[in-house]
This record gives sequence, structure tokens and C-alpha cells, in this order.
Amino acid sequence: MNDVIDDLHRRGLIAQSTDEAALRAHLAEGPVAYYAGFDPTAQSLHVGHLLQFMVLRALQRAGHQPVVLVGGATGLIGDPRPSSERQLNDRETVAGWVERIREQVAPFLDVPAETEGLRGPVYVNNLEWTAPVSAIDFLRDIGKHFRVSQMLAKEAVSARLNSEAGISYTEFSYQILQANDYRELHRRHGVTLQTGGSDQWGNLTAGIDLVRRTEGAKVHALSTPLVTKSDGTKFGKSEGGAVWLDPSLTSPYAFFQFWLNADDGDARSWLPLYSERPAEEVEALIAESIERPAARTAQRALAEELTALVHGPEQLRQAEAAGRALFGRDDLTALGADTLAAALQEAGSVTVDGETPSVAQLLQLTGLVGSLSEARRTVKEGGAYLNNDRVTDGDAVPGDDAWLAGGWLVLRRGKRSVAGVRRSS
Repeated sequence: MNDVIDDLHRRGLIAQSTDEAALRAHLAEGPVAYYAGFDPTAQSLHVGHLLQFMVLRALQRAGHQPVVLVGGATGLIGDPRPSSERQLNDRETVAGWVERIREQVAPFLDVPAETEGLRGPVYVNNLEWTAPVSAIDFLRDIGKHFRVSQMLAKEAVSARLNSEAGISYTEFSYQILQANDYRELHRRHGVTLQTGGSDQWGNLTAGIDLVRRTEGAKVHALSTPLVTKSDGTKFGKSEGGAVWLDPSLTSPYAFFQFWLNADDGDARSWLPLYSERPAEEVEALIAESIERPAARTAQRALAEELTALVHGPEQLRQAEAAGRALFGRDDLTALGADTLAAALQEAGSVTVDGETPSVAQLLQLTGLVGSLSEARRTVKEGGAYLNNDRVTDGDAVPGDDAWLAGGWLVLRRGKRSVAGVRRSS
């Protein structure tokens, strides 16, 4: 077996672990079943979940057996947040999200049957063993193993206890449900390692303790670090909100641009975490990024690798083509309607109805210039472009043949300022 712990440390993917020497020895003994859980508290996972997949994939490449839990039960409750109570979603909604998230996970871990040395994942839903448990059985057989003092020590719980919002017993009991998941997976699938975010450490160790108390077995856990942005804003957020893995919520183009537009320092710190390239290649990319920051080497490496991983090679090609085309390096007519729409909605766009305005008026409508006089001056100075062709007459009206796939025009001022115009149907 490869020493996967060394690899995870090199990439900065381990924040905490239980008895690392014992865990190394356990992993070296042979294939180990390990798991991570994902709660369907929304219709999609987001980039904040990617770090867990990096760990799951590394362990899988080392020959171990991944077990993926999508929490149909815990998703009905939700892990306590430090700030306020979660809104409970109805059972039908959560059941639908379970299926969507299960489908999202598949590309990360599913492997062809003929792949030697790699084990495909086992998928489980904790509603299967949680729903049949009565309240009496829950309290007598599971709850009696938990000490309230330890549960109160969890950071999110203590924060809520000291706030005006307080915490309900519903969310307070979440830790017991997650700990029971570890026990059930140990019983059913021989799972001996759980991974999760560092904010889950209290839940992970609660599961270890429950398995020890009820099964007399020693099991393990490791957590990943909290990923932050250098400006203090939350990782995984863009101006439009969360960066989702579902392409209908965050387009592949917007996903690509999230990584491409990362701060230099962020990109260099994120690259070892998220790239599966060899160590020497990652180091070379970081060195090049420091030497030539304008080339955005680290950002482009992240954008290319993660877009291909999450959305596939073809969507990566489309996202790259859209970026080149918007800024005049490729033919706009080669872009599909969906890709063009996603790119222009990300850049900013307006919709026109009825008669098409002149180019100068469109420049003003899109906000690329502040006034008609500025628009005409920009045209005169050669800085206005329609569909990547330089505009020579600001009063010209785009004809029917100017409209691109999906009913779009692409306006550009100078090299970098782009906006879209959509014709209402």
C-alpha cells in the first residue's frame, strides 16, 4: 500500500487525526473501508465539499474502499450552525435532493469495472437504519452512551447556547445521529475510518467513542482544514452566491471563472489542496506563479483541472473557448447557445425588446460607458467592438445577421470590459 498519510500531509489535507501512528499501521495492513457523509440540506453540493472528495479520491487511489453516505435522515435535521437554526425541509424535498447528490458524487469516485487496484464506492443512505428506530430505542440504546457535557463542548453548540437564538433539541441531537452512522457502517460494511471537515471534529470523535463503547472496536478519523480566502470572505462564494457543483445552478463557465479569478495568494495556497498533479509539478506551477503573477499560472491550473473533474473535458473546452471568444481571441459563432448565455450572464447583460438600439445606445445600456457622448468617443478612438469586430459607426444598428446563437450580441470596450445584449423572444 502507498503511504497515503504522507501524501495527504504533503498536500495540507489533514488538520487533525486520531492516533496517526495507529492509523498509518491500520492503512498499511490492507484495504480499509472508509467513509464521508454529505447531508442534502440543499439541492446541490458546492465547492466547499470538494476538499472531502480530494481525500476520498486519495484513499481510493491507495487501494482502500470508499463508502459514501448521503444523509436522508441527518438531512432532515441539519448540523447545527453557529449563528441560527436551520430551516427544516419537507421529507419529499430531502428525498429528491438525496438522489441528486448521489448522482453528483458518482463522477468523483465511480471507476470502470476493469480498473485494476481501484475499488468503486458503496453508496448508503442513513434513513435506512435511522427511520425504523423508535424514540425509546434511540434514548435507551444510543443516547445513554453520550455525555451532555461533551456534547455542549462542541463549538457550534456552545456558540448557539450563548446566543439569543439558543438551540433546539432537534439540532442538539444531530451529533448522536451522526455518531450512530459510524456504528452502523462499522457493523454493516466494516468501516474503520471516517473523514470530514475540521468543523465536524466533535461529531467524528463522538462516532469513534460510540463504536468503542458498543462494539469494543478501535476506529479512526481524520479531518480536513478550513479553507479560507485571503481577503476574509468565505471560500466558495462569488458575487452571485455559492459556487455550486450542479451546472444548472453554477454554469461550467462561471465555475471555471471562479478559480481563474482567484487572488494570487489564494491560488497558490489552494493548488496543493485541490490538484492531483505530482508534487514537483505543483511546486513548479507555484514557483512560476510567483515569478510571473500576470500569467495566472496557478489559477489556470486549478480552473482547468477542477472544471474537467467536476463537469468533464467537453465542458472545460467550452468554458475555455468562451473566455477566449469573449475577448477576441476565438470565433464567437463557434460557441453553443448555453455556453454563450452562461458567459454573458456572468459578464453582465441586458435584454432589448422591439427595435434594436444603435451600437452607441447599446454601449450605454450595458453600462460599458456612462453616456452616449462617451460611447461615440469610444467608437471614434477605436475601442468599441461588436461580436469582436471593431465598430466604426456608433449610430449603426446591428442587423439580423449580427445576432449570435440564443439571440445574443457581444459588446466589448477595450480589451477587458465585456457585456451581452439579448433579444427578447
